[in-house]
Amino acid sequence: MMKVAAWSAEDVSDWLSKEGMPEYIDALRRTDGPALLRLTEADFNMPPLSLVASDGGQQLLERLETLQIETHIEAHKNGHANGHAGGLPNGTSKPQRNGTLGMKDFRREMVKIPIPTMETTRPSFPAEWGKTGIAFLYAVVCFVTTTVVISVVHERVPPKEHTPPLPDKFFDLFNRVEWAFSICEINGMLLVGLWLIQWILLKHRSIIGRRFFFIVGTLYLYRCITMYITTLPVPGMHFKCSPKLLGNWEAQTRRIMKMIAGGGLSITGSHTMCGDYLYSGHTVMLTLTYLFIKEYSPKRFWWYHWFCWVLSAVGIFCILLAHDHYTVDVVVAYFITTRLFWWYHTMANQQSLKETSQSNPFSRVWWYRLFQYFEANVNGTVPRNYQLPSSWRALQWNRGVKYSKLDIQ
Repeated sequence: MMKVAAWSAEDVSDWLSKEGMPEYIDALRRTDGPALLRLTEADFNMPPLSLVASDGGQQLLERLETLQIETHIEAHKNGHANGHAGGLPNGTSKPQRNGTLGMKDFRREMVKIPIPTMETTRPSFPAEWGKTGIAFLYAVVCFVTTTVVISVVHERVPPKEHTPPLPDKFFDLFNRVEWAFSICEINGMLLVGLWLIQWILLKHRSIIGRRFFFIVGTLYLYRCITMYITTLPVPGMHFKCSPKLLGNWEAQTRRIMKMIAGGGLSITGSHTMCGDYLYSGHTVMLTLTYLFIKEYSPKRFWWYHWFCWVLSAVGIFCILLAHDHYTVDVVVAYFITTRLFWWYHTMANQQSLKETSQSNPFSRVWWYRLFQYFEANVNGTVPRNYQLPSSWRALQWNRGVKYSKLDIQ
């Protein structure tokens, strides 16, 4: 390995890229090897480094500590080879009495190197894929339950000829655009696709994945309750609802399976039932995917955040423009989605809020025990670090640092 003290700014950028920390390249683009070794924790508390990662630079500081140790070992090794250690002080070849070094010189030449101990410390962000699997099953159960409830509610929707749509101020201001709902679903699929790609590239994808599955599952569970207890009439006379099956459970099961297979999207022709209005599931996905994309991507990707925000905002507007949901459906969906996302992440990022106590009102929410189970071993804010999946990294050569015993004679 090239000596760190001789690294140029380009070498530092290459090293950051190879170590899986490309987010620091812009902030350290003028930093050479010696300047890299002089970085301290205080530097990560000030811009521009404080704007890069949410972990206070701990991951990079750990790598720098390893580099400093290697540099120290290399310098000490070279000094020994040049006659500055091991019984040849000051470069002389004359041995001391009995061929040994005087104790005074020996103490002067001793260097304390802080080699990290091999303690079995738990990582701050363990993967725990088993918990992620449980969160995924929870989301699937909630989604299937939602589909079943939609089928049940569909049987109770009053005919539009007898119960006309409720008054809505947005509908009074904007005429219906027939193709608008297709734009909404296309934007939703784009956001889900972008989030899926981003999630695959995240280093701590298991933790973030179970957060997403738990939140989306809980949101759809709430949706089951709201649309079951209050069945609203169709928002417009343009709706063509499937005929009621009047207790034919076999036909209802086939309709439920068809809706699940089509992802609950109208654009796939799988969603032909009515009654699932309060609140809007499309607004949930448009809002939630944007929130996760922004939360777990670097702040310097502002253009990416704005692009996803536009997709989300246009999609939500098109829901109303198509007159496929009442305005209150969208408002309630946006409110519940954003609050659940912010509450969960506030609790996850504060260690004191993970403990049940009288001073912690969050501990009284019904899903708190499940939250404690998922976040029990996550210590601190999950950093926005990216790396290739393990199956891809296996194709590359091993870049791990190798240590060998130094023979000092």
